[in-house]
Amino acid sequence: MKKFPMLETERLLIRGFELSDAPAVQRLVNDIDIARSTLHIPYPYTLEMAEEWIASQKEQLENGTSIELAIALKKDGELIGAIAISAINREDETAEIGYWIGKKFWNNGYCTEAAKRIVQYCFEELKLNRVYAIHFSTNPASGRVMEKIGMKKEGVLRQNKKKWGEFIDTPIYAILREEYEQQK
Repeated sequence: MKKFPMLETERLLIRGFELSDAPAVQRLVNDIDIARSTLHIPYPYTLEMAEEWIASQKEQLENGTSIELAIALKKDGELIGAIAISAINREDETAEIGYWIGKKFWNNGYCTEAAKRIVQYCFEELKLNRVYAIHFSTNPASGRVMEKIGMKKEGVLRQNKKKWGEFIDTPIYAILREEYEQQK
């Protein structure tokens, strides 16, 4: 049985979710601004949705397709968001990362700190060659996180996602192993 990684940064713990995290997930995610700026989060977001999402994560970890992790403050363990490694492709040695941070924790650098650690994990532990991410064009802050962690903008996937009946462009960013190694 595979185990979720336990990662640390200066201020954060990045760990597997527990079912007991569901109320905090629901509180953080049940926000129109989070739903509007995030690919797969519906609104309203119920406690049952949070519980189902957390319950689905062990199977995804076991089959190797995705690793969903909680982002918590190291000082007190408070849950502040989530980060995922998804679309893991062992043959091509690629994966996609995605993340969200609760609104009351925005503008503190937490997302950048967590994403930087996840990229390190992707290259050093998963032995990937390319890590990529997309964001809604309406959420440029997410693109700034990607740039801060060393990703380069590769282009824009036009009308790539549909959210609430509207097609949205998604800029795509990536970092290659050789670029990561040069940054170290």
